[in-house]
Amino acid sequence: MDRGAAAYRRFLEGDDKGIEELIAEYKDGLILYLAGFCGGLDTAEELMEDVFVKLVVDRPAYKGKSSFKTWLFAIAGNIARDYIRKNRRARFSSLEELGELSSPESDLLRDHFRSEEKLLVRKCLDKLNPQYKQVLYLVFFEEFSNAEAAKIMKKSVRQIENLLYRAKKSLETQLREEGFDYEK
Repeated sequence: MDRGAAAYRRFLEGDDKGIEELIAEYKDGLILYLAGFCGGLDTAEELMEDVFVKLVVDRPAYKGKSSFKTWLFAIAGNIARDYIRKNRRARFSSLEELGELSSPESDLLRDHFRSEEKLLVRKCLDKLNPQYKQVLYLVFFEEFSNAEAAKIMKKSVRQIENLLYRAKKSLETQLREEGFDYEK
């Protein structure tokens, strides 16, 4: 049983420290993941809070069919899709709209995109199809397997493999257009 599952089980058994551990462990990754759906860090933070409120109030059953992290990100994806449906004007955000890296509220992004190369990758990611951004984020930043990303994105593993292939090719094209010396 992974740490997330153990902390959630403890929370369900009455140990409030369990939910505190989950929030500390997963909040930053969830915010970055949700920001790709919703139009900014403020909304992403609200949606991240909704994920944990759902855990506290609804206490959904974690059945262990996937890793706890995969299960949690799938819940987050569902909450983001509900948000988009309810707020028709909401759209996948541009990473540029998330704020400048030098702004005080963007410490999370500054930590995530430190080097110049990462900044270039961030700029190129911004130009990609939203599903490409999502699959690349899940697989390379959050280190989910293709099977886990498939569960989160509600696609087959084969669809994720194809999407990932096209996303990497598209990112490679964007990087080359920006003058990045791409090495395989």
